[in-house]
Amino acid sequence: VQLQAFGGGLVQAGGSLRLSCEASGRTFSSNNMGWFRQAPGKEREFVAAISWSGGRIYYADSVKDRFTISRDNAKNTVYLQMNSLSPEDTAVYYCAADQKFTLSTILARYDYWGQGTQVTVSS
Repeated sequence: VQLQAFGGGLVQAGGSLRLSCEASGRTFSSNNMGWFRQAPGKEREFVAAISWSGGRIYYADSVKDRFTISRDNAKNTVYLQMNSLSPEDTAVYYCAADQKFTLSTILARYDYWGQGTQVTVSS
């Protein structure tokens, strides 16, 4: 599975962005998908995850009620809608695929990673 994330950019605090992650290969619909982020000087952290069917979704507490993860299996794409952005959301955002059965929030569980897209939120 190859993943390509895009949609990042510079936005003012309170603004919105939608990230997309396109996957190659015919196994996308059977993969759980996750978004993670890494701010400068910090470890990569979990943001959101969605099961292969879309029936189960997890969010980090820091983004709950502001971010929405979704997927379109027909387009091999997973999305992250980010609203009410704050400077604390500034990071490189990565999408990842997990081919295991159980949806996970743990970074090490994910098998494939995209290259990341920069999100910068100005105050």
